[in-house]
Amino acid sequence: MSAIKWLLASLLVVYVLALVGLAVFQRKLLYFADKRLADPAQAGLTGLEELRLSTPDGQTLVAWHVAAKEGRPLILYFHGNGGALVDRLPRFRLFAASGYGLLAVSFRGYGGSTGAPTQEGLLSDGEAAYKEAQRRGYGPDRIVLVGESLGTGVATALAAAHDAAALVLDSAFLSAADVAAALYPIFPVRYVMLDPFRSDLSIDKVKIPVLMVHGEADQVIPISSGRALFERANQPKTFVSVPGGEHLVLGLPAVFPRVREWIDEWVTRRAANRESRPAR
Repeated sequence: MSAIKWLLASLLVVYVLALVGLAVFQRKLLYFADKRLADPAQAGLTGLEELRLSTPDGQTLVAWHVAAKEGRPLILYFHGNGGALVDRLPRFRLFAASGYGLLAVSFRGYGGSTGAPTQEGLLSDGEAAYKEAQRRGYGPDRIVLVGESLGTGVATALAAAHDAAALVLDSAFLSAADVAAALYPIFPVRYVMLDPFRSDLSIDKVKIPVLMVHGEADQVIPISSGRALFERANQPKTFVSVPGGEHLVLGLPAVFPRVREWIDEWVTRRAANRESRPAR
């Protein structure tokens, strides 16, 4: 075998092995499950209670709940692929300070929750959280679905299947496969990815107002992916581009007031529309 053929053969072997490794360990590259479970009493958030939710497939999820003040909506919050609920406390405090209720679920395999994360599993976790919100008396008019990063895939799928007042996405993607393809351009990741989170196939089924916020300097999920998803969304929709913003911008001082104003506007409109409907 000539030196060139040997080199090409060697490169092919390395490529195939790398592709196999990527396929086998892909979920370890997608989910960074943080096992930490903080004590709600030490979280410093007034009225915070820890719940245990059951999923249809027998898993038990930890969730944090803060009751909404009278007339205010519930934020049904879905976190990203890393960290734990305690890492979102600054955001949770902003919501609570606005009088909003909060129901934030710790995905399976993350802090205190049983099981291991998969796309099917996380979507089931979202369903369990939505049912818990309903069980606690929150109707669709008072539920605002909020997702960050990977959690935007869960929130979008949930909004496509259920009614709610509004959908808020922080650092959203066209699909997780779209992001992975940009990270590993030499590999056919779209064909081997087990959990592609195809928000692009769900967003057109969302019939409620949509707000997307995205940092222009996001190195994790390029803003181009978020804009591509936004283009597929139905009206009414709003896109907030944050100059210099990196990954996850909803909690920034220059962003959260705009998010709160937007939520209040659409929840108020939803309530007004409900009250104006003729009695049957």
